[in-house]
Amino acid sequence: MMLRHVRYLTAVAEHRNFTRAAEALFVSQPTLSQQIKQLENSLQVQLLDRSGRTVRLTDAGEAYLHYAKLAVRDLDAGERAVHDVKDLSRGSLRLAMTPTFTAYLIGPLLERFNTLHPGITLSVQEMTQDRIEAALAEDSLDLGIAFSGVRSVEIESQALFVETLCLVLGTAHQYAGRTEAMTLKELGQEDLVLLSRDFATRGHIDRYCQEHDIAPHIAIEANSISAIVETVRRGRLATILPEAIARDRDGLEAIAISPEIPSRTAALLRRKGAYMNAASLAFMDLIAHWK
Repeated sequence: MMLRHVRYLTAVAEHRNFTRAAEALFVSQPTLSQQIKQLENSLQVQLLDRSGRTVRLTDAGEAYLHYAKLAVRDLDAGERAVHDVKDLSRGSLRLAMTPTFTAYLIGPLLERFNTLHPGITLSVQEMTQDRIEAALAEDSLDLGIAFSGVRSVEIESQALFVETLCLVLGTAHQYAGRTEAMTLKELGQEDLVLLSRDFATRGHIDRYCQEHDIAPHIAIEANSISAIVETVRRGRLATILPEAIARDRDGLEAIAISPEIPSRTAALLRRKGAYMNAASLAFMDLIAHWK
């Protein structure tokens, strides 16, 4: 088996068509077909069912590709290990985090990391926690920042800090300057701008409201934290977001809610047993001491 055989088989399985797979791989369709046939001959088994309108993996193909992808993942990690530079003069780091962290953590954290290690190339993505865990398991990420309580047995987490949710409002809001906590009755009367329901933070808020039998008025839903922050900062609506977002921005204030919304523990995620290059270790050390 050669690596190109696995990459070719993966492309055909994904595109379910030899022509489209060949275009994605920048090879000719006859070359792709020949290479796949060569792999089938070496294994003495049919990997693809070509009888229908679309090409699909046979049962043997499904089984083979599963283990072949694991082998390629480990070989890719080995290649990165060979080229790892311990003095951090060059290298790369593939990082992802859930949306709320991009609103207040990513800027200062990455600025500090780049200042310390300007030779390291950073690739940063915003993802849901489920996608982060899947990408770590597939070795398409080095590290993730999300929450403790991971679902995948392939992922391990390291607690970082506690995130507190509160009522966030602008200086034009009627409660601007208030020091006492917001009561449940008052919260139920608020016009709120909240994240849409595909965000974990929104689910956390909804569970809190259900537990306390309140139904706040949701005036606006948005899938962008920056849009929510600007709406709140410029107007008279409020939102529920991490307290750190209000602390780090002009024109915003944070008011505690009583009883408190249960806090969440931010965590650094990585694949169990994964090779940690010098850049990953440096980032882990930085965020472990982050305040």
